[in-house]
Amino acid sequence: MPSIATNLAQIEKTLRKETRLIAVTKTKPTEVLMEAYEAGTKRFGENKVQEMVAKYEVLPKDIEWHMIGHLQTNKVKYMAPFVHLVHSIDSFKLLKEVNKEAGKHDRVIDCLLQIYIAREETKFGLSEEDALDIINSPELATLKHIRLVGLMGMASNTDDQETVRLEFRSLKTLFESFKKHENDRVTMQELSMGMSGDYLIAMEEGSTLVRVGSAIFGSR
Repeated sequence: MPSIATNLAQIEKTLRKETRLIAVTKTKPTEVLMEAYEAGTKRFGENKVQEMVAKYEVLPKDIEWHMIGHLQTNKVKYMAPFVHLVHSIDSFKLLKEVNKEAGKHDRVIDCLLQIYIAREETKFGLSEEDALDIINSPELATLKHIRLVGLMGMASNTDDQETVRLEFRSLKTLFESFKKHENDRVTMQELSMGMSGDYLIAMEEGSTLVRVGSAIFGSR
């Protein structure tokens, strides 16, 4: 079986210069993360706050931690001291909680709005209208400890590549259209889309951040 370092090198070779890799490390033990770290990867994505906090405490402090899973408001306080980017903002209530907890640590936390683009009922995310309501809300200007820096989306879990491509393309179109609404708290810089099975398509459709786990670490 290829090593983690070999897998990382192969994936990095396929990336465009405007696309960065987040190694999805959920459920992986810290020694596996260290293997990836020693191979040069310093962007890790977790989907559970408790797991991310436990790993943060024992791993090198130059790692960028990305929260990529569904986030509950009561868990925000645990990651507020160190999280680099929250990909999964799916309500204004959650955004306000991130702002409140970031303020306690005198930080500004970058966030992405998670947009619902898939055909499945199980995926979290905002509609275009809900996302615009947040971006255009007068209250947003008062949230001095967050910045909205882009969008995140998850495509349908399907082998139909055309469906996946169209979903990613729709998110990219939305991303571009939201640039008209930029303000002090909103800049459209990051487009987080694409996982192990579809990151190449996501990259072709304009992704700046791909979230890859099994292609690096093998199946769970």
